[in-house]
Amino acid sequence: MPHPPRTAPASRGLFAALARLASGRPRLLLWLTLILLAGAVVLGGGVADRLRSGGSGGVVDPASESSFAAGVLEREFPGARPNLVLLADSGATGAGVDDPAAARDGRELAARLAALPEVGGVTSYWDSGAPALRSDDGRRALIVARINGGELAAERALGERIAPRFGGAQGRLDIEIGGSVAVQREQQAFIGEDLLRAELIALPITLIILMVVFGSAVAALLPVAIGIIAILGTNAVLRVITSFTDVSVFASNLTTALGLGLAIDYALLIVRRYREERSGGRDTADALAVTLGTAGRTVLFSAATVAVSLAAMLVFPLYFLRSLAYAGISVVVLAAVAALVVLPALLAVLGRRIDSLDIRRLVRRRSRAPEEPGAGWAAAARWVMRRAPLVATGTLAVLLLLGAPFLGVDFGTADYRQLPPSAQSRVVQERIGEDFDGSPTGVIEVVAERAGAAELSAYARRLSELPGVVRVDGPAGRWAGGAPAGPVRETRTSGEISYLTVVPGVEAVSEEGKELVREVRGVGAGFPAHVSGTAAALIDSQSAIGRGLPWAIGVMVLATLVLVFLLTGSVLMPVQAVLLNTLSLTAMLGAVVWVFQDGNLSGPLGFTPTGSIETALPVLMFCLAFGLSMDYGVFLLSRIKEERERLGDHRAAVVAGIRGTGGVITAAALVLAVVMVAIGSSRITNTKMLGLGVALAILMDAMVIRTLLVPAVLSLTGRATWWAPGPLRRLHARFGVGEGGPARPVPEPAGPDAAPCPDPDGAGGRARVTAGTGTG
Repeated sequence: MPHPPRTAPASRGLFAALARLASGRPRLLLWLTLILLAGAVVLGGGVADRLRSGGSGGVVDPASESSFAAGVLEREFPGARPNLVLLADSGATGAGVDDPAAARDGRELAARLAALPEVGGVTSYWDSGAPALRSDDGRRALIVARINGGELAAERALGERIAPRFGGAQGRLDIEIGGSVAVQREQQAFIGEDLLRAELIALPITLIILMVVFGSAVAALLPVAIGIIAILGTNAVLRVITSFTDVSVFASNLTTALGLGLAIDYALLIVRRYREERSGGRDTADALAVTLGTAGRTVLFSAATVAVSLAAMLVFPLYFLRSLAYAGISVVVLAAVAALVVLPALLAVLGRRIDSLDIRRLVRRRSRAPEEPGAGWAAAARWVMRRAPLVATGTLAVLLLLGAPFLGVDFGTADYRQLPPSAQSRVVQERIGEDFDGSPTGVIEVVAERAGAAELSAYARRLSELPGVVRVDGPAGRWAGGAPAGPVRETRTSGEISYLTVVPGVEAVSEEGKELVREVRGVGAGFPAHVSGTAAALIDSQSAIGRGLPWAIGVMVLATLVLVFLLTGSVLMPVQAVLLNTLSLTAMLGAVVWVFQDGNLSGPLGFTPTGSIETALPVLMFCLAFGLSMDYGVFLLSRIKEERERLGDHRAAVVAGIRGTGGVITAAALVLAVVMVAIGSSRITNTKMLGLGVALAILMDAMVIRTLLVPAVLSLTGRATWWAPGPLRRLHARFGVGEGGPARPVPEPAGPDAAPCPDPDGAGGRARVTAGTGTG
């Protein structure tokens, strides 16, 4: 006998209400959407100017020792932490920076800079005579200063008042502008330009993919429209969030990637199921009811899993991760709302015109024997399930091999090498490193409170005796190797606050540099002492991430277990989902180390390897990729659940589920991968790493995990996949989500005497008529 039909869901519950609203008042919904969208455009139009470009503060625990010391130094001794560097070059004259005319121009330039109200701590080579501010060949000299105020105010002051007046030719000197504020400002400019280019790349390719999938140009445009709604809405939300907390500029990249990717994924699922129901003879209202009761429910579960994965980043104190969680959760919610509310209204208005502008009509006319949709996926699933032990073992081995490079990961911090080689601020930093002795950013800073002169001198002497320390500069003078080495020029005491500078003889961002910080912190001072600097901030950042990581993983795992249980009623399937999702990320993590840390393919990809990975970035990539993997996992598991309830046979349900979702998942993965690769075309290394790494994880999940490992594992676990103890079965029957209300329990498959149901996939399914609960 034929397969049982998919019955329409009961006319109750959230999705039935959404279907009635969309089919009954579609034009009202669309007009309200346009009004809200116009408001979002106005509100979110200036969000880019309010995003922070990061700097070191975005990846530092604000409650850490290094953050506290840095704040004291910036407040009490602005010259101790310069964020602006003017590189003066006398090369055109050939006389050098000590030439009287060049020195006069340099002093005048420094005086003009010091006269600006937003600038403090100005120190120039010509006024201080410090050898560290003069290049080895005498052709270049430095003026260092601090632009006061917050990060956004400093970048604005640099762009509007300092760079136009102090850059370029200044008398006999040619000035190039560098420093951390310049690096951040150029980084933000590059990100904005690259994001626009990414959108221009992704949208046309996405349209082509969708037209191939749907055949109809009208149907292909709907997911893109939902993606644009999600992006514009999220920009407005971010604008509101920036009013009470810092938000990283990388949130704009995440907004574009998730807004386009997830909205298109959800719309693809809903449009495809709607067209399937219409082709089966249902009218618009019934087709929307079935679509929202199946694919719509899957979208809601998928959005919940992705949002929870991103919400896990809120456990970290670093605003870089927290702000990306805000952005990600916002865009996921908006993408789901747009797909569940706006898209059904569009479908109701379009009706059968959803198939207009069918570009595949000619191909179908020439095709005499069209292949059954999904037949190739069904054949692949049967092939895998017949060889389940071999496929599972081989796939697992390959994934673990691809992830092996991550065992050698070395966490560090981002610097000017994130920028392309042509960026002026990078050029300045490289010249300082090549032509000048020492670097103001590589020192270890110690803030002392309520310390007397004798105590400070004794403390400085003990610090100078540490292995790896070149010298220590303090209020009472300079120490090297435990002996006095001369006076210091600058003021290092303000009230009860003093500071010392430890000049290391090792690379600041290295294992040796971090060990030296630990030794400095271990030296007894006899008074409150707080250590800061690049290496100290890195240690504190890693410590904060280490403390939060178990909680973040716990949140993601627990939420996934609960959501998949509510979806399936199984105990084993949620565990399988977590393990398989984690395996799908191995290739991404291994590639990040092999490519971006070790420098393989750095030439073709156009970046400068630094030998380390930004500490917070793998956390972001893991949370993002885990959520997106669960996105596709929910698509597949929901359809398998539906087919099992319809057919009553586990193996037949797996084959039918893969047949029904294989094309959807592949198309959705291709679309999202295209968006992420477009993001990965950025000239900023971390953005490139984020885009390309997550794109790889998406493709591995869709092409390897869902195609090979999932059917192999489900074949091995068999009917036990759906087992749950009695109390949990009753819990699922009461609280699990089914169509139109609580889930109905599915009894164990019929015994051997049950009448078999003919199965076109050859899996021997048994007939069983229940309401479908799956996806498109």
